[in-house]
Amino acid sequence: MKLLDEYSDAPLPAANAELETVLAAWHQATVRLERTHEILRAEVHRLTDELEVKNRELARKNRLADLGQMASHVAHEVRNHLVPVTLYLSLLRRRVSDDRGSVDIADKIAAAFTSLDAVVHDLLNFTSDQEPRLAHFPMARAVEEVCVSLAPQLGAQSIEVSLDVPDDHCMYADESMVRRCVLNLMLNALDAMPDGGALVITSLSTSAGVELEIADTGPGLSDDVCRRAFEPFFSTKRGGTGLGLAIVHRIAEVHGGSVSMANCPEGGAAVTLRFPHSIALEAAA
Repeated sequence: MKLLDEYSDAPLPAANAELETVLAAWHQATVRLERTHEILRAEVHRLTDELEVKNRELARKNRLADLGQMASHVAHEVRNHLVPVTLYLSLLRRRVSDDRGSVDIADKIAAAFTSLDAVVHDLLNFTSDQEPRLAHFPMARAVEEVCVSLAPQLGAQSIEVSLDVPDDHCMYADESMVRRCVLNLMLNALDAMPDGGALVITSLSTSAGVELEIADTGPGLSDDVCRRAFEPFFSTKRGGTGLGLAIVHRIAEVHGGSVSMANCPEGGAAVTLRFPHSIALEAAA
């Protein structure tokens, strides 16, 4: 009886309270562990996806490097043979100058060689590892020079050009490369508007750098084309090399910038070149 009395005198409520406290703490620790586990699992999933993207990008760059070496070799070989053939064709044209039919055939062959030389030129530009020659220049000058060079074609296609490139938007970049970007993008826009339209070229200073946008009023592009537009040798144009936009991407990349394509809400498509502040500077800065 004495033993039972001792147990009956034990502080059971206090013991239960301590047990509840321990269980509550255990539950909270379990919940925190579960949350931490979920966070870690999500982070592992994110890092795995990021690694897969990086691996795919690395594999793509390796393929492009191999392709570039092959294309460069082929382009040089073709150009080496084009020079004498073009010379022989010129001599032949002089010999048959009295035969109008032969002259027409020679002119068509010459036009084909000119197109082939343009393809070779694009290949050499795409595969070259030329470093940009950096210098200060106003962005407006580069854009206006390209517009002047394309004025006959713009007029022939009844395309109106609207420029909104402030004079104080200056760049520290390779001006010839930037002009090549603008030229390729404008030619691409002209192809999208064979029956006329409008071409709007604007620049914008942002916290990240300067953006140059070239927008057209053409039919626009599919999501697949927007996604693949800058892939080498991808083209929707019959007879196109698929290197014009790839060269633009390469030039933007070597300047530490980027380029993207999207459809405009009001119709047509727009390509945006982005140059960081290390490249794109305002003259007032």
